[in-house]
Amino acid sequence: MLSECRKALRITTEAYDGELCSLMNAGARDLAIAGVQLPGTVSFTLVSTTTGTGNNQVTETYYRDDSTLNDALCVRAIFTYVRMHFGSPDDWERVRESYNIQKTQLMHATGYTDYGEDEETEPEEDGEGE
Repeated sequence: MLSECRKALRITTEAYDGELCSLMNAGARDLAIAGVQLPGTVSFTLVSTTTGTGNNQVTETYYRDDSTLNDALCVRAIFTYVRMHFGSPDDWERVRESYNIQKTQLMHATGYTDYGEDEETEPEEDGEGE
């Protein structure tokens, strides 16, 4: 998911991975707060590995993508959220509107919430006759 987010934002460096991971987590949480149940997880782990000995030690730090979310609509909404909050986009209003539309569609789509179908019930009779 991280590499796909970089591609979507036209980013060619890993320098912003920490911010992108944080924003993707925030986007997933924003959808969850709105009642959208993501069919998978958005999760990243900061990994540090050290090679060499003594003064020749080199430490590499990177984000491992542990995400299992692959639903195209949810992923696209999260990427739009990231785009809206990454840097200062000139078209912020347009991107915000796009994200809000995507979120609203997910909130009202079958299979993305646990609201379920409301069964219409007949009003209970109180037993009193007229």
